[in-house]
Amino acid sequence: MNTSRPCGFTLIELGIVLVIVAILATLAYPSYLEFARKARRAEARAALFQLMQQEERFYSQNTRYVAFSADSSDADARKFKWYSSDSPSSSAYEITASACRDDTLQQCVMLTARPGTARVNAAYRDPVCGDLILTSAGVKAASGGGKNCWQ
Repeated sequence: MNTSRPCGFTLIELGIVLVIVAILATLAYPSYLEFARKARRAEARAALFQLMQQEERFYSQNTRYVAFSADSSDADARKFKWYSSDSPSSSAYEITASACRDDTLQQCVMLTARPGTARVNAAYRDPVCGDLILTSAGVKAASGGGKNCWQ
């Protein structure tokens, strides 16, 4: 007696597998997005700390901080990197430096990392933290008010 069983999958088995894969993808995708957002945020924090060290070195030599942005034309300001990653196109944050509120550049500098501007990855958004802010006085803040933005 030859009882050969047909090889392959039935349409029902294939449909069940596709439904399971879709459910797993639906559950995993938001976690992936949050992980990627945290990684970009960590990259921005590292860039802010590095730039603050550069500002402090400049201050020790010139007794003032430097304001800078992507549009800076001043020779001193052009020495500062205004993006968070290796290049503007791969960066999620644009970084600027200005005097702290109610202060001058001789007393305090405020670095601001703004997510998803036209000069960097414009598609990137950080609705939880928004702008990351670091001052020479040691203040760490986030414009979005989210918790754990600096951890």
